[in-house]
Amino acid sequence: MTRPLIIGLTGGIGSGKSEVARAFGALGVPIEDADAVAHAITATGQPGHAAIHATFGAAALRPDGHVDRDWLRTHAFGDPAFRTRLEQLLHPIIRARIEAAMGAWRAPYGLLVVPLLFERGAGLRERVDRVLVIDCPEDEQVRRVVARSGLTPETVQRIMATQLTRAERLMRADDVIDNGGPIEALGPQVARLDAQYRDRAADRASRS
Repeated sequence: MTRPLIIGLTGGIGSGKSEVARAFGALGVPIEDADAVAHAITATGQPGHAAIHATFGAAALRPDGHVDRDWLRTHAFGDPAFRTRLEQLLHPIIRARIEAAMGAWRAPYGLLVVPLLFERGAGLRERVDRVLVIDCPEDEQVRRVVARSGLTPETVQRIMATQLTRAERLMRADDVIDNGGPIEALGPQVARLDAQYRDRAADRASRS
């Protein structure tokens, strides 16, 4: 059996990746989200939790024993060496979980959602056949993140500064969804790409 086409979905913070992924999921497309996997493997009793505790000690845990995600985020954001160390711990576990999940896909194509696919991406960039970038104006990114998270605009802009620029992402994209407008505008774009990806998958299967 020909393996499914793998579409890497990415975009800047606040661009609307989750909303687009849900729209594809409604069409029966299997989805694997690297952020969701990262959360799952760092839950209590999971290998990522054990690795974080062993490496960073009790300071990385909340009083209830769960991973202190705010503590990790603060240190990773402010200290590149810390971030690299954390990624070296977690990325192999994340990759293994994602590979296992994608191996169970039985659809023509699936979405692999990786917010930092270009920047770091847990070594998953080489696994995708096409890259789909979710795009929106940068001021809209800031507005959305401030509204949902309560972060200040300055904090959001500092986070954005650690990611590729909008222009760089668009330059590297194979496909683009414009998510700068109303949510109703997503449906036709998703439907068009869904048809294209199914055609690509069928064409590849016929040549294998």
